[in-house]
Amino acid sequence: MKRSWTAGITVVCGFYLAMALPGQAAEKTKPYPHYWMSVSTSNQSIPGMSAEMSGLAGLFGGKNAFGPRRDLLLQLESPMPASGPPQASHGIPPGQNMGASLPLVTPKIEKSDYVPAERGTPEKYEKPKARMLIYWGCGETVGKGQPRVIDTAKMSTADFGKAFAGRTPTRQTPPSPRKGWVYGEWPNQEDKTDVPKDASMVGNHLVTGNYLPDIPFSLDKKRDFMAPVEFSPIQAAANGALKVEWLAIPTAIGYFASAMGHDQNSGDSIFWSSSEVPEIGFGLQDYLTPADVSRFIKEKVVMESTRTTCTVPPVFKEQAAMLQFIAYGEELNLVQPPKPKDPKKAWNPTWSVKVRLKSTGMTTLTAGDDGSASKRKSSSKRRQAAPVSDEESTTKAGEEETDSSATKSKNGVGDRIKGLFGF
Repeated sequence: MKRSWTAGITVVCGFYLAMALPGQAAEKTKPYPHYWMSVSTSNQSIPGMSAEMSGLAGLFGGKNAFGPRRDLLLQLESPMPASGPPQASHGIPPGQNMGASLPLVTPKIEKSDYVPAERGTPEKYEKPKARMLIYWGCGETVGKGQPRVIDTAKMSTADFGKAFAGRTPTRQTPPSPRKGWVYGEWPNQEDKTDVPKDASMVGNHLVTGNYLPDIPFSLDKKRDFMAPVEFSPIQAAANGALKVEWLAIPTAIGYFASAMGHDQNSGDSIFWSSSEVPEIGFGLQDYLTPADVSRFIKEKVVMESTRTTCTVPPVFKEQAAMLQFIAYGEELNLVQPPKPKDPKKAWNPTWSVKVRLKSTGMTTLTAGDDGSASKRKSSSKRRQAAPVSDEESTTKAGEEETDSSATKSKNGVGDRIKGLFGF
């Protein structure tokens, strides 16, 4: 079976980063319940994907991976013992269209008999070999000093780690099963209901259970599901540069884009990011704190929320490439009672809540393609949309649904995508 180049790069990168980068200290536990809501919108598309390539959906999350969708992950941990079998639930507002509440179920840990592996003769280790070209910046021409070349055959593991490592966001440690704490989550083995496309979380919420105090809070429109990422058809310049344009997301506080491709002739892997300074961006395609987003904007790594275009320089001329895009959303951080301003006063929190948001998009980086139904009249309204303030009203998230049907490519996208994934 032919091994795809993406699998090879994953192995190489994982090996070197594990060898070269230092570990991170564990988060200190706190003696009160923590509740996290991870709220995401995604819109993945491979325009021109034929029926014979439908199996690729498994690489992106299954048959329902393409097109706009909303996801919600609820995680609760508490140091308080449960009065009986652990039970907890999250009461939700009517606009979420998912019933009155969502059950927060404690996972059942099944015991298994451990059988140690037999010792044998260690296999001869062969150093992985790969060459990677790193580009960055929006513009019609390649910037000075690019590409940065990473050649594993000529580098030590330490040198590789320094060359390949990017900026490190603030570490976020969501609630999880751990000794001495009770844990509950949704979705779970009892309820895996899909989030409706018209769901809205605006309104009052209440988390209750037999191992925590009541946790009441409310969400405004800035903490509702973000609008999906929608691209206009990508435009190509004569020199091979590709102009990427997207519709403004009203509640976004910053954007970041990256792309990855493979040169079939040379075997080189090509990476590009929208950062104005050298940054591969592997650690940025996930939830970021607003403080990190603000810091990275100042460092010219993350694009401001007023930005709606970025031209990828001609680094993917004939190579297939996938574009990843993320819009960062606001956070909500609550602690009850609030921390007193006077540091001398005693502070004994009883619970905390974190709500974090993101909206992601992915599509082929090919002229003429778009990853959404940008032709819809309703979508055009977002082009002039401004970020939502606490006082202003905003378009209901999900009002502008996109068309997930793929159109037939006029540029041989199908063949290029086959090459990208090693088919």
